[in-house]
Amino acid sequence: MKIIGIDIGKLSHVFSVMNKEDGEILVNASKISNNKEGFDYLIKTLNKYPKDQILIGMEDTGHYHFALLKYLLVKKYTVALINPTTTDLSRRLHGGITKTDALDTITICDILSSSNRNKAYRISKENSFEFYEQKQLTRHHHNLKEELNVYTNRLQKCIDIVFPEYNSLFKSKYGNVYMRLLKTFQSASKISKADIRLIRKCFDIKGRGLRISLTPEEVKEVAKHSIGMSSIAEEIQIKHLIDQIELLKAQLDEIDKKIEEFSIENNSPILSIPGISHFSGTSILTELGNINNYSKSSKIIKFAGVAPYHYESSQYTAKHSAITKKGSKYLRKTLYQIILPVINHNPVFKAYYQEKLAQGKGHRCAQGHCIRKLLRVIYHLLKTNQTFDPSLLR
Repeated sequence: MKIIGIDIGKLSHVFSVMNKEDGEILVNASKISNNKEGFDYLIKTLNKYPKDQILIGMEDTGHYHFALLKYLLVKKYTVALINPTTTDLSRRLHGGITKTDALDTITICDILSSSNRNKAYRISKENSFEFYEQKQLTRHHHNLKEELNVYTNRLQKCIDIVFPEYNSLFKSKYGNVYMRLLKTFQSASKISKADIRLIRKCFDIKGRGLRISLTPEEVKEVAKHSIGMSSIAEEIQIKHLIDQIELLKAQLDEIDKKIEEFSIENNSPILSIPGISHFSGTSILTELGNINNYSKSSKIIKFAGVAPYHYESSQYTAKHSAITKKGSKYLRKTLYQIILPVINHNPVFKAYYQEKLAQGKGHRCAQGHCIRKLLRVIYHLLKTNQTFDPSLLR
């Protein structure tokens, strides 16, 4: 067996070839450009050996390895992905104090040739890119949501300065009237001095939907007696922040429409679980990837990072431990976002949640138990392609 270790870089990569049986270096560290010419040179080197006798390893580093990985998989090579933390720990374990690209290729080869029962790598397949587009969109959705939270928090800080009574006027934040008033006037000072007809225009919303009970006259009256301070700087920030918030919301709408199209096309059985939407269902599917890569449900629980640590030493066994938080943070985030809707929409999950609370567990801990139960259900549905049937839950 020939082991190829590739150290990934942004503009170039370095590879070495090792004989697995005796550790002999067959090809010393060679640099290739991150382009077609460099890839072809690598293939030319690999052509010296039978394809079924080659195992290629590379670090799973962000996105820089995507192009080379896809290229090798299309060429039907077997490629193993390694967590960069693993190579770093392996180097330190063997007393390495020097880090170079050339040495890293040898470290990768050593990891691939290890006879450990639990392999420190995972074999990648061409269908790894099956959900690539959908995964990028769902992750982009998560990132935009985080940005939106940052901007809305900053907006609330500005409102607290220029019109602290503003939020108490509305039953909910960020509705049409709420945002139009802020965008038009920005502060209590400006509202108090504005022509009432201009304020009424902000309340003139076309289309269907319930109308708020608040009146323009009430807003102006509260603004006249507001304790908010007048600040040009805060008013400018409010105007700009609202522009940013509106842009982010429009981008999220565009993304969500495309995600829904993908979700309908996927027609996954997990959408039959009440509480799972097109977005959350797609996020779960794409983060898990091919369900056949997991031999049992505990594997996806571990991948989601929601399995509790097990700590045992001598006669001591920890009764309470935190979840590992390893694996996909996006999957874990989605699961915690949907678990309450799932609990509320399903009597069995609700009973299970209340049972854990009755055992003295906290809200977050009880949620974790429900998430692990949900993942076991998801695993079964994806493996059997069955729709959700609550009567089968125990």
